[in-house]
Amino acid sequence: VQFVESGGGLVQPGGSLRLSCAASGFTFSTYGMSWYRQAPGKEREWVASVTSAGSNTNYRASVKGRFTISRDNPKNTVYLQMNSLEPEDTAVYYCNRVPAYVYWGQGTQVTVSS
Repeated sequence: VQFVESGGGLVQPGGSLRLSCAASGFTFSTYGMSWYRQAPGKEREWVASVTSAGSNTNYRASVKGRFTISRDNPKNTVYLQMNSLEPEDTAVYYCNRVPAYVYWGQGTQVTVSS
């Protein structure tokens, strides 16, 4: 099982980024997928989830209305579109399946700063 996150970077407050996570080593279309993030000095926290077919999504309250999770099952990829970014969104972002696999990818750094 492997997760490869990409798409992070430095963006000004109010900007947008689209993260991608390429998954492999399991039957992607049969698992829900989630995004998590970990800010410096803080615990990793759940951000958003999508069901296996992509028909249902859930978000933590602080990102609801700004972030959108989606997936492309033929490409074994899950996305996180992040709009109206705030400095508090600065973190390393990770994806994992539901329930979470024991090993995590390297993550992708998102820095929101002027």
